[in-house]
Amino acid sequence: MDPQKEALHRIIATLASKNEELHSFIDTLSHSLRGVQENSSKVILDLDEEFDSLYSVLDEMKASMTNTIKLEQARKMQELQNQHSQSISALESSEELLEFANNALDIKDPEGFTKAAKQIKDRVTMAPAFRLTMKPKATDCMTHLMVDFSQERQMIQSLKFLPVPSAPEIDISDCLVADNSVTVAWRMPEDSKIEYYILEYRKTNHDGLPRVKDERCWEVVDNIKATEYSLTDLKFDSKYMNFRVRACNKAAAGDYSNPITLETRAFNFSLDSTSSHQNLKVEDGCVEWDSAGGKGQESKIKGKENKGSGHVTILKNTSRSGTPSPKRTSVSSRPPSVRGSRDRFTGESYTVLGDTCIDNGQHYWEVKAQKDCKSYSLGVAFRNLGKFDQLGKTNTSWCIHVNNWLQATFAAKHNNKAKTLDMPVPDRIGVYCDFDGGQLLFYNADTKQLLHTFKTKFTQPILPAFMVWCGGLTLFTGLQVPSAVKCFQKTENGLSGSANSLNSVAH
Repeated sequence: MDPQKEALHRIIATLASKNEELHSFIDTLSHSLRGVQENSSKVILDLDEEFDSLYSVLDEMKASMTNTIKLEQARKMQELQNQHSQSISALESSEELLEFANNALDIKDPEGFTKAAKQIKDRVTMAPAFRLTMKPKATDCMTHLMVDFSQERQMIQSLKFLPVPSAPEIDISDCLVADNSVTVAWRMPEDSKIEYYILEYRKTNHDGLPRVKDERCWEVVDNIKATEYSLTDLKFDSKYMNFRVRACNKAAAGDYSNPITLETRAFNFSLDSTSSHQNLKVEDGCVEWDSAGGKGQESKIKGKENKGSGHVTILKNTSRSGTPSPKRTSVSSRPPSVRGSRDRFTGESYTVLGDTCIDNGQHYWEVKAQKDCKSYSLGVAFRNLGKFDQLGKTNTSWCIHVNNWLQATFAAKHNNKAKTLDMPVPDRIGVYCDFDGGQLLFYNADTKQLLHTFKTKFTQPILPAFMVWCGGLTLFTGLQVPSAVKCFQKTENGLSGSANSLNSVAH
């Protein structure tokens, strides 16, 4: 290529990258502008609510204190009113007695005077004026119910916005991605009392800073008390994950930390329904054997052959289990319209392949069989696996096979040779493929116990391969190579003994 053109291409690529970066930045600014308006309106409403709440508290306190004053007023007035009435009554009685006494002084008759004097003496002894307490039961002082709000006034006048927590800092070197779990750790730039943290994350296929216009929304983990958090049992069906954290105190949430992006690559693939045997039903990462899978087309063919007859006779298998044997299952080809890029499997090859080739690297996936599955295999095969070929019976396929039909067997198969595996069949089986290292290993997915190892040299791209008869399999992808498997690979440079009995070089 002309050096000038090559230089111009580089300039164009640089400009295009910068334009994309500017578009993303403009989107970020537009989003932030809208956010400032929305968040300002929200905090004003929150402020109104806080002041209304304060007003409400003050009104309640004023009403309560006013009621206390009125009750005290009523009590004092009642007591003083009672004393006032009693004193007036006593005064009237005393004035009447005084007048009677003055009149007695004018009595000339000694006997009459003596009698009047005695009456006056008796009445004075019992007079209310001499039995009253000449001290008010209540005073007119109400200062004990006065209030002084000087301190409270100062407190209210000193009210200010609570300090917003600083943004946490996430250090990528402190974060860990392993075994389909992600641990995110962060720290606070200053010592502040934080009530809790909020972690947000989302999956993405874009490296670098998060984009505002991304296809996935942020997911939230709230009320985290520690400065780290682990997300477990994830399916890594994207190349990366974005993370950001914010700190919260009792009243406010701080700014988000600078977001980070962690790589979460894993092997993802689906079952290729266009290449499966017609008796297999493939959907949503599951494959099930369907004995009636080809009967619709078969009935049409038989209908044409028996045109004019009153009915079509369908043969049924009469084995003891009621399940047709693979050898006795009638299979016919699917119409060309549903075929994939290669012929579908036929005959007894109840096989389905993955839709993603492996031509380098290390990959891992797991498979779980239904409890009543009578026969199944899992492994890998070259893309050119013949439509009549069965897994493990060719030099282009490797698998482990489980048979629960009539006589139970558990074996590793390749090139029509079988090696019996003397161990229980796990509930869930993990498959590890090191394409460049030429290894295919099978594990108990729960305990990571090694079941079998194939050592070979893959000379062509390979595909995950599965066989199932009378039952079903569930596929688990988006899995990293487990740490236990990685450690095993580091400490073992190949295996000896029975694990290598089926080693080969495939061409």
